[in-house]
Amino acid sequence: MTAPLALDAALALLTLGVAAWTVATRQNFAAVIGFVAYGLLLALSWQRLGSVDVALTEAALGSGVTGAVLIAAVSRPPRAAGRAAPPGPRVRLAAALLSALVALALAALVLTPPEPAPSLAAAAAAHLPELGLGNPVTAVLMAYRGIDTLLEKIVLLLALLAAWSLAPDRFWTGASAAWDGAPPGGALTLLARFLPPIGVVAAVYLLWVSADEPGGAFQGGAVLAAMWLLAMMAGLLRAPEAGSPLLRRLVAAGPAVFLAVGVLGFALPGGFLSYPTGFEKPVIVLVEVPVTLSIAVVLGLLVAGAPGRPPRKEGQS
Repeated sequence: MTAPLALDAALALLTLGVAAWTVATRQNFAAVIGFVAYGLLLALSWQRLGSVDVALTEAALGSGVTGAVLIAAVSRPPRAAGRAAPPGPRVRLAAALLSALVALALAALVLTPPEPAPSLAAAAAAHLPELGLGNPVTAVLMAYRGIDTLLEKIVLLLALLAAWSLAPDRFWTGASAAWDGAPPGGALTLLARFLPPIGVVAAVYLLWVSADEPGGAFQGGAVLAAMWLLAMMAGLLRAPEAGSPLLRRLVAAGPAVFLAVGVLGFALPGGFLSYPTGFEKPVIVLVEVPVTLSIAVVLGLLVAGAPGRPPRKEGQS
């Protein structure tokens, strides 16, 4: 057995073991930690398969943002009234059987692939020189299927509005109270002071190289959101108010710029989301900058949750 094969076998066994432990444990916080570790192992697995963009997305969203949501959920004190009863044996058995069927179906698809495997990789790579890009994933997201990417950003915006709508009317323009009262100090505060500068540089790098290398607005935005959330969880920052004009401009900037560039395509290249000839790469990078900021703000606010504090009055500190 070669060293790479041994590494892949060990990674596969470790991933399955962590997944089984996460499902079997009875402690919520332990299960969340297992889920985060499982996501990181999946990211390593995608990296070993050569899917760097998928690995980055899994690490940033699957483990990072989703893990922060779950940690915030299990950290909140349970409510005494109206607490749901745990699922019974029948529900657990049904969930186990359904999970086993899905696992078997996925295994069958992986072990018996069609020959030849359908792929649009060659067609996507053939037109990269026309766009001035070197990363086919960015070409698909921002050019070939740009309308899908635009709709995804609008869906994120609608999701934030839905989360805000869960707040009582008196808190509508206020701020989230998810981590209010968290006193600075300890290892979390040290981490929140040390990591954000590194995270900001990593996010800018992921955005800047995405035209030619793995990365992108979603990965960079997720890293920025994680750094922001870390500072809020450590008590170094408070969640901004939903009624802040600057906050709302940042939330809407990405979809607005993306949509404006798409509409301008009718006047210049002659089609919606068509880029001017010779300027495709600069325009795509120009769109991705506000999109990254919007994604970071929206993800951070979604994790923080609906507003739970009334808005500050003028002159109030």
